Amino acid sequence: MKPIWNCPPAMAKATNHAKGPPMTKDQAPPEIKPLSAADLEAVIAIDKATTGLSRRGYFEKRLDAATARPRDYVYVGLHEGGALAGYAFAKLVNGEFGKPGAGAALDAIGVAPGHTGRGFGRHLLGAVEDILRKKGVATLSSQINWSDPAMSGFFCAAGFDLAPRLVLTRSTETIAPQLPGERVDDWDDEPDYSAPDGDDADALSHDRVPVRSLRDTDLRKIISIDKASTGTDRSDYYERKLHESLFQSGVRVSLVAEMEDYPVGFIMARVDFGEFGHTSPEAEMDSIGVDPGYQGQGVGRALMAQLISSLAVLQVETLRTEVNWDDVGLISYLRSCGFVPAQRISLVRQLG
Repeated sequence: MKPIWNCPPAMAKATNHAKGPPMTKDQAPPEIKPLSAADLEAVIAIDKATTGLSRRGYFEKRLDAATARPRDYVYVGLHEGGALAGYAFAKLVNGEFGKPGAGAALDAIGVAPGHTGRGFGRHLLGAVEDILRKKGVATLSSQINWSDPAMSGFFCAAGFDLAPRLVLTRSTETIAPQLPGERVDDWDDEPDYSAPDGDDADALSHDRVPVRSLRDTDLRKIISIDKASTGTDRSDYYERKLHESLFQSGVRVSLVAEMEDYPVGFIMARVDFGEFGHTSPEAEMDSIGVDPGYQGQGVGRALMAQLISSLAVLQVETLRTEVNWDDVGLISYLRSCGFVPAQRISLVRQLG
């Protein structure tokens, strides 16, 4: 059933404040074109003017990734009078969380304060959507703070609906150890939750189930584990994740669990300062999987414990993930690991 999201008139108009000056008769019309390295400082300045914070590291990494693998990203800027007046970034996430079909996420969009109220944001979003359609992308998603009426109004007026997804989060405090005699997992069968899901935590991950960093030689096994659980070959998806992990330093934390020196599970998280407009050090977990032959042996718990420990060392404050609202098994597992509902809303727009 399609979610119902009525857009109140007041909310739909929430982005029309602080209007900039109208275009003069001799002024050239705005132009939308791909961003380049020369636009980086202007992007950072617009973002700082609208958020009050400098997210240089985030935009540097995002633009580097976009120019290195342009087929996986959309990055456009709106120029007026020779200056950048707005920008938008989106990335392909096809295959994420086991969902079929190509999808993309809009994770950054901004308009310079002096140019608001003139429809520039909608023009940028429209340009992103046109490019994604040409790439064969069927859906565009994003997240917003539930209490942000301006962004709610913007996305509502642009045709976005509530997505049937839940955003969950937890701090990077250590996961509570399991007591002797406890089941090593919270379910009998520990499926692959790659979605679009002593006695301390370090001892658990290093002694009972050793966990190490991902290596390029692990790719085939990761794809095999995922295919055994989902029935789908998502090689392109994991090749992209491996590239991010190995060549975008500081962006991705990816781990592999071993038993008898054999890879039996994996977990992947991305560390981004500023994704979806979030302005605190946060990571997003987007993939976790366990070999069917080793399910029920604590592999998933060990992976999560080591991920939390690694993120804490990096001074990441929170870990976020997104799950289908009716995926009871995954939600139960995440709840046992300390996840709670985030104060964020997941949105989606069909591009067909």
